[in-house]
Amino acid sequence: MPMSVPVAVAPAGLSSGTNRVILLLALVAFGSASSMRVMDAAIPRLATDFGIGIRHAANVVTVFAVAYGCLQIVFGPSGDRFGKLRVILFACVCGSLASAACAFAPNFAVLLIARGLAGASMAAMMPLSMAWIGDNVPYDQRQPVLARFLMGQITGIAFGQAAGGIAIDLFVYTWRVPFVFLAAWFVLMAILLLRLVRKPVHRNPIGNAVALGLVAQCRSVLVRPWARRVLITVFIEGIALYGPFAFFATHLHIKHGLSLGLAGSMLAAFALGGLSYSFGAGRLLGRLGEAGLAQGGAVLMFVGIAMVALGPTSLPTSLFALPGLFAMGLGFYMLHNTLQINATQMAPDSRGTAVALFASSFFLGQSTGVALAGLAVERVQTTPVMLAGAVVLLLVGSVFAAMRRGRVG
Repeated sequence: MPMSVPVAVAPAGLSSGTNRVILLLALVAFGSASSMRVMDAAIPRLATDFGIGIRHAANVVTVFAVAYGCLQIVFGPSGDRFGKLRVILFACVCGSLASAACAFAPNFAVLLIARGLAGASMAAMMPLSMAWIGDNVPYDQRQPVLARFLMGQITGIAFGQAAGGIAIDLFVYTWRVPFVFLAAWFVLMAILLLRLVRKPVHRNPIGNAVALGLVAQCRSVLVRPWARRVLITVFIEGIALYGPFAFFATHLHIKHGLSLGLAGSMLAAFALGGLSYSFGAGRLLGRLGEAGLAQGGAVLMFVGIAMVALGPTSLPTSLFALPGLFAMGLGFYMLHNTLQINATQMAPDSRGTAVALFASSFFLGQSTGVALAGLAVERVQTTPVMLAGAVVLLLVGSVFAAMRRGRVG
């Protein structure tokens, strides 16, 4: 359905300067996503190395997501006030320091603190990048552009999961090595962003966001009924997908006897599914529309999770796990990118705040999901937890598709 035009848009043809910024923001998103997922496959190894239970070890994922989600409330309005690229630059500097702290953490307590600081530092990167794109790309071009930008996040997820899994298979403490890479990566991103901040190529959004206080900016978004529906939907999506997903490598390790490194590497099929969506987003949107993307994505996630969860151990794991993970990745980005495009248009006059609230809802849902899944896995193991997530995702995607079909303006 048609929606109102943003208060500030870029010309129909994107400039070379705008495209360069989008590329750099995608590289920043690569680092952020890598850091977020680099500990997924390491949970059993951390439990062994530090002499703790799996539920406790899973806190390296939970604490990152909680800090990431909570800090959106600060970084979103800050981006509206002080400039989105400037705030992302600050986050890259802090993210480099936090990654270095993770690499050299002497015990699990320090690692948890460092992971929390990493999540807090990187909270600005994805939402303010999306908000910057929303400020500079017209709505009718925005979903394919966002999909291309998401290639950075998707490849970051794949790299983080694979690097984390491979590293823990080499030696006892080489799970630290990816954090050294991430620290250097964010230093490079900060240097490149500094050049853009000194010579801005972007427009400031037109609106009254800079005149509002923090609470008022958040309230200006939350009073809008459609914004509340989008935020609730993405919160449930985060619970249902990323709670069970944190234990997929553990599932493949325990149920199928794969090494943690190989199990973590197989999760790259999820990212490949996401990349396939990024390349075909424009055609899929034109054929299915936003509601069709959301509905189709929910169905694909349901089928994909079921394939991974129920794949027989007597057959090669790749026959079910790899296509299942690919379908999950394709389905997730079909649904999530549709939610993202709606998030960029929830409040054009406070876009940074709106997208930050969206990201906050998603990652608070993720942290809630990991905590609940951790409790459930210790009691009923991984398969029922994965299937429960599949059912919820099918329901939430179907409900949002129905709401989108009824959405006017």
